[in-house]
Amino acid sequence: MLGAALLLALAATLLAVNAEASLGAEAQFVANTFSFLVWGALVMWMCAGFTMLEAGSVRTKNASVICMKNIGLYSIAGLTYYLIGYNLMYVDVGAWVGSASLLLGSAPDEVALLGGDEGAAAAVIENGYATRADWFFQMVFVATAASVVSGALAERVKLWSFLAFTTLLTGIIYPCVGAWTWGGGWLDQMGFKDFAGSTIVHSTGGWAALAGILIVGPRHGKFRPDGSVKATPPSNVPSVTLGILILWLGWFGFNGGSQLALAGALDAVAMSNVIVNTNLAAAAGVVTAMAISRPLFGRVDIMVVLNGAIAGLVSITAGPDMTDHYWAVIIGAIGGIVCSVGLRLLEFLKLDDVVGAVPAHRFAGIWGTLAVCIASGGDLGPQLTGIVAIGAFVFGVSIAFWLALDKMIGTRVSPEVEDLGQDAAELGIEAYPEFVLMPDQDDIDALSGSDVGDFPDR
Repeated sequence: MLGAALLLALAATLLAVNAEASLGAEAQFVANTFSFLVWGALVMWMCAGFTMLEAGSVRTKNASVICMKNIGLYSIAGLTYYLIGYNLMYVDVGAWVGSASLLLGSAPDEVALLGGDEGAAAAVIENGYATRADWFFQMVFVATAASVVSGALAERVKLWSFLAFTTLLTGIIYPCVGAWTWGGGWLDQMGFKDFAGSTIVHSTGGWAALAGILIVGPRHGKFRPDGSVKATPPSNVPSVTLGILILWLGWFGFNGGSQLALAGALDAVAMSNVIVNTNLAAAAGVVTAMAISRPLFGRVDIMVVLNGAIAGLVSITAGPDMTDHYWAVIIGAIGGIVCSVGLRLLEFLKLDDVVGAVPAHRFAGIWGTLAVCIASGGDLGPQLTGIVAIGAFVFGVSIAFWLALDKMIGTRVSPEVEDLGQDAAELGIEAYPEFVLMPDQDDIDALSGSDVGDFPDR
C-alpha cells in the first residue's frame, strides 16, 4: 500500500510537470527532487523488511531485540551520516576520503531562497535537485548496509556492542568506501562500476557481518561435537516471507532511484529498464534456489528459496542498466545458485549466520560486481580491484573493532542470557508473552530416562 501510494504520488507530480512544460529547468528540478524523495522512502521501507525477515528467522524469545536493533540502526545511520558520514563521502573528496568536518551544512542558495531571495532560484535550479533530497536518498543506503550485519549475528550478540559497531560502520567505514567509488575517489577514477551498490552497500555489509561472526562465534549448540549441524528453523515463516516481499518492493527504489534523475524521456526509459531487470533477476534467483535446494539440503527449503530472491536482487544491483533483459535472468539465476551453495559452505566451515546474510549479500554481491563485465560495460581489472580493496578494508577495520569491543565490553551475551532469550534478559519484555516456550529437543534427548517427568509432544 505504501509503495503504491508513493508511486501514484510520483505519477501525479510528473503529470503536473508535463502540463507545465514551459517551466523547463524548474520542472526537471522538481521531478528529480521528488524522485529522490519517493525512491528514498521506498528504500527506508526496506528496514521494515529486514525487521520482519530477522524477527521471523529467530526464536520468539529474541524477536523484541531484533526490533530494537533495526529501529536503532536506522536512527544511528541517520545521525552519523548527518554528523560526519556524508561529508566524508561526498564533500571535497580526493583520492581517498572527503571532508572530516562535522555536521551536514545547508546549501547557501537554498537557504537564501527559503528566506525570500527569489534571485537565488536560478542557482538552486541549476543544481538539478534539492541537496537535502540527495542526502536523504544516500542516507537510507547506509542503513541498508548496517541491516545486513544485524541478521547475521542475531540471538547472541550484545545489543550495545552491535549498536557501537553500527556507529562505526555507518559513520566511518561505509562513507570511506563510498568516497572511493560514488564520491569520485580512486576506484571511480580507475573505472570501477557499481550502479546501485552490490559491493559498495551489500558486500560492505557482508564483510562486516563475516568479521562479527568470527569474533562473536556461533549460537550455543548450533554445531554439535560430532560435526553435525543443529537445525534452527524460523519461528515465523509468514513473517520472513513478508519481509522478503517488502525488500523486493523496496529494491525498486534502491535500483530505480539510482538512475539519480527523472528529468526526461531518457531517464524514464533507463529507470524502467532498471526496474524490469531488478524484478527479473529476483524471480530467477527464487526459481534456481528452489531447484538447487533439494540436492543441496535434501528438501525444497523455503529459507533457501527466500534467500534466493535476495541473492538475485543483490546480484543485479551492480549493473541493472542493461538493455538485453535476458542477462538479468542469467545473472539473478547464478546469484541464487551462489547463495545456496554459500549457505552450505558456511555450515561446512561452522560459521553461524542466522539469516544467510553473508551468502546473500557478500557472495552474491561479489558475483554481481563481476557480472557487470558481461552486459553492463564493466572492465574486469577495476572490478576485481574494487572487490579486493573494499573487502580487505571493510573486513580488516571491522574485525579489529569487533576484537576491541570484545576486550572492552564483550560482544556476546552470557550462556544464561542466550538460553533465557535476549528479550527477557536485555529488554525485560517478550515479543510473544502468551506463548509457552517448550524445551529444546536436544535438552529433551539429554534428559530422557531421568525422573523429571515426560515432556509434552512438540
